[in-house]
Amino acid sequence: MTSTTILRNMLFSDAYKFSMGQAGAALRPETFYLSFRKGGWQYIPFDLETEIQALLPQLPEVLEETHSFINQAGYGLNDAMVAALQSEITIKAAPKGTWVYQREPIVTISGPSFLVSWLEPLVLRMFFPIQLATAIKNGGVTDEMLLATCKEQAQIMKEVIGRVTKGAETAPLYDRIVIADERYSDSVTAQAKQILEIVKDPNRLFEVGMRAATCTEQHRICLKALREQGIMTTSNVALAYELGMTPVGTMGHEHIQRWGNDLDAYRAMRDMRTGTPSYLLDTFDTITSGIPNAIKVMKEVPHNCSIRYDSGDIFGQYIYAHGEFKRHGLEPAHILEDGLTHDDIVKFENLRQHTELPPKKQLYGAGGLWVSRHWPNPLTRDRVAAVYKLTQTSGEPRMKWGNEDGIGKQSIPGHPVAWRRLRGSGPLSIIGQDGEPVAENYVLVTGNPNAIKMLTNCNVVCEGEQPYLLSPKSERLVESLRRTA
Repeated sequence: MTSTTILRNMLFSDAYKFSMGQAGAALRPETFYLSFRKGGWQYIPFDLETEIQALLPQLPEVLEETHSFINQAGYGLNDAMVAALQSEITIKAAPKGTWVYQREPIVTISGPSFLVSWLEPLVLRMFFPIQLATAIKNGGVTDEMLLATCKEQAQIMKEVIGRVTKGAETAPLYDRIVIADERYSDSVTAQAKQILEIVKDPNRLFEVGMRAATCTEQHRICLKALREQGIMTTSNVALAYELGMTPVGTMGHEHIQRWGNDLDAYRAMRDMRTGTPSYLLDTFDTITSGIPNAIKVMKEVPHNCSIRYDSGDIFGQYIYAHGEFKRHGLEPAHILEDGLTHDDIVKFENLRQHTELPPKKQLYGAGGLWVSRHWPNPLTRDRVAAVYKLTQTSGEPRMKWGNEDGIGKQSIPGHPVAWRRLRGSGPLSIIGQDGEPVAENYVLVTGNPNAIKMLTNCNVVCEGEQPYLLSPKSERLVESLRRTA
């Protein structure tokens, strides 16, 4: 849901979007998609194209001050990045009033690389209104779901309720909304103090929760509480500028997907920008690709850098990596941030001491841990595992593999669209490709405004049914990428 207080300027994204833009191809045509990896059926209460178009940046008339800020922080815009932010995008989405199933594409967005990438943290915020709308439609709204961290989140709740309910249903839900901003701030503070008791030094901590926040005001309250505890770095560039904090961002999977392999992606981040690079290890495979290629890049040109773990057996990867780096005489910093818990941080601190790594060489980034996981409202990004992933670059399919069993964090390549079964047997949903002939007895949902008229009573998964399957073309794309991974 578009917020009335969104700062629609070029700073309003995660810092790593800027570093990847500097080391990427800002104007290259690309496609990204929003999907929920889990959570079952979700109801779309609004026109996604209208909502997302309203999120596009508006560059301020006077750029000197903001340019100076991001240049000094190491995330300055080149001419191609500025041009990308002023470009247009193409959106294909599940129509208003339809239901989408887990792993189906909710929306695909195509346009110049930096712009469609820049949109990620704002598009991901759809996780909250979509879940709330679903709970309302299912008659399962709890008091916790209407516990707001701030006035802005409460307004989003009211807008969703107004769109989904009718007549006498609306007012009782409005009346149940409770704004608890001070309670929320105190809760963030308590979380920060707990982690500081483990890590000791606030300079070893940074905040990466922009994609976990439901709105700007919630994130602002969170960052102010962290700032009071001495934690002065955040991935939110706009709020870093506003609150006198330092923006920070690591490498994302899209950067490696864009370059097609770990080695070229690492070299680009090392050679095309002045900031300290951080090498993300798991896009293809941490042990067989990420770590050896990071070592190669570090040895080619000695430089300060870090590595970041993301999926699979991170504890095992950590121990293996230490052995390999020690054998090659290297000592990069180690960054740990994906889904961290307090217990994880304790374990990694024990491992750091065991491997005799200096404290300053091990850093922790927390997002949901500070922003949402401690808060009673269950409608979080983690609950549905909302993701926004690169699917193709210059028409070439891309996907993330990751180090997890099964499909785990794997993404769908190409230009994914959802087909829904209307009659007969077969999987309830098929994830096809844009332009691929729709299977018999199915209807195209993504980007098809007429689908809503055809989908009555088509959202029930019967026991034993397969909820979704890849189309023949999607399967071929995955297999082709598997052979070259």
